[in-house]
Amino acid sequence: MATTSFSGLQFAVSRSCVPSSQKIADASAAVLGGKSMIGSWNKLASACNVASVQPFQRRGFTSSSIKSVKSVTKATSESSAESAASGLQINLKGKRAFIAGVADDNGYGWAIAKSLAAAGAEILVGTWVPALNIFESSLRRGKFDGSRILPDGSLMDITKVYPLDAVFDNLDEVPEDIKTNKRYAGSTKWTVQEVAESVKEDFGSIDILVHSLANGPEVTKPLLETSRNGYLAAISASSYSYVSLLKHFLPILNPGGSSISLTYIASERIIPGYGGGMSSAKAALESDTRVLAFEAGRKRKIRVNTISAGPLRSRAAKAIGFIDMMIDYSSANAPLQKELSAGEVGNAAAFLASPLASAITGTVLYVDNGLNAMGVGVDSPIFKDLDIPTDQH
Repeated sequence: MATTSFSGLQFAVSRSCVPSSQKIADASAAVLGGKSMIGSWNKLASACNVASVQPFQRRGFTSSSIKSVKSVTKATSESSAESAASGLQINLKGKRAFIAGVADDNGYGWAIAKSLAAAGAEILVGTWVPALNIFESSLRRGKFDGSRILPDGSLMDITKVYPLDAVFDNLDEVPEDIKTNKRYAGSTKWTVQEVAESVKEDFGSIDILVHSLANGPEVTKPLLETSRNGYLAAISASSYSYVSLLKHFLPILNPGGSSISLTYIASERIIPGYGGGMSSAKAALESDTRVLAFEAGRKRKIRVNTISAGPLRSRAAKAIGFIDMMIDYSSANAPLQKELSAGEVGNAAAFLASPLASAITGTVLYVDNGLNAMGVGVDSPIFKDLDIPTDQH
């Protein structure tokens, strides 16, 4: 079972070709992403120096080939400084980001990539190996062009796509049945160590590392019914994968850089139905964020933070049927009664990656319309006689 995670809620869906204990879902399918709202992009546009971006060249696109054209997304130009609105601006021009966990255009990984690109960063992505061919084909055919539009009207450019399976640190750990699996055929250098080495060889260094990966093969089972293997698989794919990713990329992260992961409120509160050890994995991820912030901060001045996002709508989540209920619950009970967009999570990531967050590390940033602050569900019948204000807009 590979996970489909929503907004940090990882739920399992069956995949027939790869053993469930070895699979990791990319954040696009893994996290309940949705198309970025126009309002969210307008906010980012007003906060960034946004200028022209070279359109994605279909014929020039390559993925794991070292001969790929290294054309940087130009979301900020020299002349834009003159016409920019006064005030603080998110400017990531000249920065390079590697986002682990992008396999389609409607998840958190994609939204974060767009926000970083809009702020001027060059985008590299890591895509789960079995999803690589479909993702690359969709890019070449222009299937994602509508989702690649940046605030200035140009298209986000992905400089390079790397095959990645973050369950495995190096080739020696990969079992024979995975090495010979047809879904991995034609792809090489896809373990964490190999991908970090490839990025170093191709680009030398990066400035931003994003972990948007999760897997819980038994996520639909209550914790009391979760097997040891299922529990450990969830921890391995959803939290240790971040430790491994940062460990191997740390030597090529430029000092002053930023590393970001995605978590969910189930790490702190009981969410019935969120099983299989996934709540434990998210708690581990948040604990690791604090420790990694200290270690990476002392070693290379790298800031390490995690974003705890509310429920978002995605194709994978709709298939499960749980997301509509979670969105309705959030709308009824959160301080801000609106549906969260993936773009809002992306914009928060852009802030954390920017110099504006230069003193923020080791923290959990909630992007959930304030739902985390609530102690009760105000839509409960027990509160029916209270005069609780509701959003009339």
